Amino acid sequence: MSPNLRASLYMVLSMAGFSINDALVKSLGGVLPTTQVLGVRGLILGILIALVLWQRGLLPRLREAFIPMVGLRASMELGAAYCFLMALVSLPFASVSAILQALPLAVTLGAAVVFRETVGWRRWTAIAVGFIGVMIIIRPGTGGFAPASLWVVVSVVFAAARDLSTRALPGTLPSLMVSGATTVLISFFGFVLVFASGDWVSMSLLQLATLSLASVFLFVGYQCIVLSMRTGDVAYVVPYRYTSLLWSIMLGFLFFDEVPDGYTLLGSGIVIAMGLFTLYRELMLGRRARQSLLR
Repeated sequence: MSPNLRASLYMVLSMAGFSINDALVKSLGGVLPTTQVLGVRGLILGILIALVLWQRGLLPRLREAFIPMVGLRASMELGAAYCFLMALVSLPFASVSAILQALPLAVTLGAAVVFRETVGWRRWTAIAVGFIGVMIIIRPGTGGFAPASLWVVVSVVFAAARDLSTRALPGTLPSLMVSGATTVLISFFGFVLVFASGDWVSMSLLQLATLSLASVFLFVGYQCIVLSMRTGDVAYVVPYRYTSLLWSIMLGFLFFDEVPDGYTLLGSGIVIAMGLFTLYRELMLGRRARQSLLR
């Protein structure tokens, strides 16, 4: 296989891992508090990451990850995960995933606002049209509006802030160490919040096994996305992120008897099309920049 083909397969596996993790958490039916899910799943995931760090001889360098920017990134990840889980227990699986596809557009918007990156009128138009697609999915002010969908929108905002803060991390810091530090912080806050509120619920063996399996698939998602980004060209790999919507539709249909309505499919198509157009513009601008340097 060519590097790009291997990278695309890693990305598809990564999206499958994330989607199966979400489906397993959703199968718990919201019986466990969100903070408890974050704490327990984070603890198990942290153990898995620690084992890999130990196997790679990176544990002695773990202190390098405890810097303010990693803390900021972890805080944004915590907000994104909490809001996402709050929506996941109330909304159809595909609807949550569809709104989440607006993340690349939100990152582009954030880069323009925070880092003052130049964004032309075409990409501004793509961002605006993409968010219209999100509005079609959410349908505010109509009978089809679900207030829980706003949790996903807030999750996208947190996730965009997480991705933007990642840009400021030292290039020498291994990605797995960042994930490990983030997981530890999320697990810590999850346990603190659930015990402080007194909401802890005794878990059955099945619930614990479900969260353990979810942690494994979440770990697969983290590992495969790193392998994907380091194996192939970013421009070739990124579009395969949208396969997460296909996984979500399939899992929602097979395990939750969910069939996305026409509005969800229409809005999803618009969001994905605008995301791909934004990627295309990035490629074109990069190519022009390289050509100008060669002249």
